[in-house]
Formats: sequence, C-alpha cells, structure tokens
Amino acid sequence: MARTFRQDADERILDRAAALFAQRGFAHTSLQALADAVGLSKAGLLHHFPSKEALYDAALNMGKVQGEALFDPALRLPVGPERDRLAVELLIDFALERPGLVALASRSITTLGSEEEDPADATGAFAFEVFGVDPESDDPERVARVAGMLGALVVLILVANHLGDKTTWRRHIISTCLDTLGHRSPGLPSTDHAQVEA
Repeated sequence: MARTFRQDADERILDRAAALFAQRGFAHTSLQALADAVGLSKAGLLHHFPSKEALYDAALNMGKVQGEALFDPALRLPVGPERDRLAVELLIDFALERPGLVALASRSITTLGSEEEDPADATGAFAFEVFGVDPESDDPERVARVAGMLGALVVLILVANHLGDKTTWRRHIISTCLDTLGHRSPGLPSTDHAQVEA
C-alpha cells in the first residue's frame, strides 16, 4: 500500500512532538512549543491535529501500532538470547527513524512505581513485555538489565541522530544493548575491561 505525503508529514510531526512530550511532559508542553518543534504555525499544527491532547494521543497510538507490528517476529520467539537480539535490532532500527516516539515510550521507565499516571505507561510496559519482563515481579537483575538497556538505547539513539551518523552508531548501539542484557555481541570487541591495580 503506497504511503501518501500527508501520512509521511503526520508521522514526522508526531515523532517531533513525541520527543518534546518526552522531554517536558504533557502538562509542561505548550501548543506553541509543539508548533515550533515541528516547524509549523499553531494554526498549521491545529490543521493536522485539533488539540494538544489529540496530538499526544495520536503520537502514543502511532508508537503502539507501529511497535506491535514491528515486534511481532520477536514475540513469536521464546524468551531468551535469540529473542533479545532480534528485539534489540528491531527496536534500534525503529528508534533511529523515530527517536521521538521511542523517547516518549521510554518516559514510562522513569515513572515506574510512581503515583503519576501517564498513558505512555502502556507503551513502556509493552517494551518490557517484548523482553519477557514484568518489572513488578521478575528477577531484579533482569529488570535492571532491561531497564538499563532501554535507557541506554534512548540516549545513544539521540546522540546518533544528533551527530547524523546512524550507520556507524547502529552496530555500537546494538553491542552496548546486548552487553547490558548480558549477551556479548558477536564480531565486536567486548566492553569488559580488565582492571589494573596501581
């Protein structure tokens, strides 16, 4: 099915808006700041989305729909290193193209266990599900590794996008994420360094 110019434009708008929502939170993100971030006037932005709430909901929904479709192959595998590896690669490829959506989804990691309720929490919970983790009841080491990997991935994706060198950074991000999960990435040097005592 061919994509339209409008669909592409809306996805770019949603990704940039998601990045701003992730950075500032919904309540602290103004419509003017959103318009500035996406390169439109407020009227132009409201032509695409009738309100700030509609824009936020559309960004969450796009991340959810695209994430579910993206991770379907990984979810078909049993929990373990092979599933982790595929999920990391799929997530990184998606994140390099849509860093704002991934940043918004990762916001829920920082609010785990808090009273703050955010619709993004469901997206973050799905990310844990992809790696076969329940943050509330699973092994603390595994939860820490998955949360650490997701946090590192978001930061590294933002750096790669800022530097504009996605191709070079991709393999290093994969290696870092797999190392964080406890799986050494084949073909890349280990990040373990022997400590030298003085």
